[in-house]
Amino acid sequence: MSPSFALYLILGISIISYLFDQLLDYINLNAQRKDIPAEVAGFYDREKYLKSLDYHREQTRFGFLTAAVGFALSLLMLIFGGFGMLDLWLRQYIQNDIVLALVFFGSILLVSDWITLPFQWYSTFVIEEKYGFNKTTIKTFVTDKLKGYLLGAVVGGLLIALLIMLIQKIGPDFWIWFGLVASIFILLVNMFYTSLLLPLFNKLTPLQPGELKTAIEDFAKTVDFPLQNIYVMDGSKRSKKANAFFSGIGRKKKIVLYDTLIANHTTPELMAVLAHEVGHFKKKHIIMSYMISVVQVFFMLFILSRMVFNENLSIALGGSQQAIHLNLIAFGILFSPISGITGLLMSLLSRKNEFEADAYAKETFSGTALANALKKLSVDSLSNLYPHPVYVFFHYSHPPLLQRLKALG
Repeated sequence: MSPSFALYLILGISIISYLFDQLLDYINLNAQRKDIPAEVAGFYDREKYLKSLDYHREQTRFGFLTAAVGFALSLLMLIFGGFGMLDLWLRQYIQNDIVLALVFFGSILLVSDWITLPFQWYSTFVIEEKYGFNKTTIKTFVTDKLKGYLLGAVVGGLLIALLIMLIQKIGPDFWIWFGLVASIFILLVNMFYTSLLLPLFNKLTPLQPGELKTAIEDFAKTVDFPLQNIYVMDGSKRSKKANAFFSGIGRKKKIVLYDTLIANHTTPELMAVLAHEVGHFKKKHIIMSYMISVVQVFFMLFILSRMVFNENLSIALGGSQQAIHLNLIAFGILFSPISGITGLLMSLLSRKNEFEADAYAKETFSGTALANALKKLSVDSLSNLYPHPVYVFFHYSHPPLLQRLKALG
């Protein structure tokens, strides 16, 4: 394709994607209802329910603003060749292609983050604070930023450097080798997330002996779940919202409970949530998701291998010559319709898996306890009880609360 056609195609995909996402948000916002569902009426007083509608409305409207700013900046960069201009300027000082790409992407990511910093600040310290969720201090906010930059520079920098080196050394067949590297990387993240990455941002404390720990260990033995450790995470350090998950692949699993989850739920409710997570393991959802993600990575890299050497893509972004880092940006936009479809299919699978995990919890522990836990989680997080079905279809990785309650019976 010619540079002009490539640019028009990139602009068209960007505009359609933006408008479609905003339309979905608008439809979902207008789907709000003021009547409280009978299923959660015992958990939701009217004042708090109306507060949840206000929270959802304010979040969505603020999202319109942030999305518009991001879209406008991206559009200007594309129309006026901003990416190519940055490439040309950096080439005056950097000759090595790998270093050039690292500085190029680092500059874009840093400037993008700094531009959106006021919006991130407002979301955390105004909106989340207003509705009683925020527990993040200014120190934590800044520290998280610095740690994120460092982690992104080390991990992201190494991966980008390796990708570009393989492209240069191997040529079009680079996708096979980098696909193997990416597959191993994803596996390692799954294996060591709790022990290596999570402690960089949160404190993990072993669950103290008591009723809850005994109940968890007994349940794990009953269903033959390979439990290694149970940790409590200081989720309240940043927010009052709660969660739980397990990590690890193989026969050694670690369960992580947010301290906010423990504080707001009874032992049977906590056990039901854990039974749901165990259900994912027993139904082999984790392994299946990993295998699918590997297939997706290889497919994406194969398509990239057919585009990464196309000089016209670099020129379309304002470059004066073929540049791998410019082509990676062009590819990211051109591939987005395909990634949108695969993401949609993954969401469908994810919602199916959630129903199966709920059914497992009902079968092995208690459907009533899980239903009560889901109701409390929904009320405490002021979640949207009436999301539009179309919005759910495109965006939800979990089924809406009312659907899950209906399935639990």
